[in-house]
Formats: sequence, C-alpha cells, structure tokens
Amino acid sequence: MKIQNYMEDVVQDELEMLLSERDDICKCQKCKYDIMVMALNRLPPQYVITNRGRLYTKLTEQETQFKADVVKELTKAILKVSRNPQH
Repeated sequence: MKIQNYMEDVVQDELEMLLSERDDICKCQKCKYDIMVMALNRLPPQYVITNRGRLYTKLTEQETQFKADVVKELTKAILKVSRNPQH
C-alpha cells in the first residue's frame, strides 16, 4: 500500500485544463510545479491508501464546492506565478 494525497492528482488535472485554455502563461515544468505547490498549500489534503478510498474521494470531487475551491486556488496561483516566474 502507498499513501497518496489525491488532491495532487485533482490539482494537476485541473491545472492542465486551465492552462490549455490560455496562451499568455508560461507552461514550463517549473512554473507548473510552482502553481501546483501554491494551490496545494492552500487546499485540504485528501489522503487515500486504497482503491475504495480513492473512489470515495473521486465522488467527493464531483461536488460543486470542491471543484470551485480547486479552481479558485489554482487561478490565484496562476496569476501570482505569471507575474513573477522563477524559471
């Protein structure tokens, strides 16, 4: 078994979707990681160790507020990193 923060997967997937819609933001790996770290530090972790826990957490992800919180934090992080990229 492996402990995993499911929120990392959610943030990474959502970030890819947000970045695909924009051409004015650097999409290098360093900037992506900076954005993800900023967002993850402001979102609650969702640790899972089993497929059952992963499935339950994935169902929670479908809630509107959950997705809104992820998008909000990613948007703030995108703005901050795009104003001052560290690459």
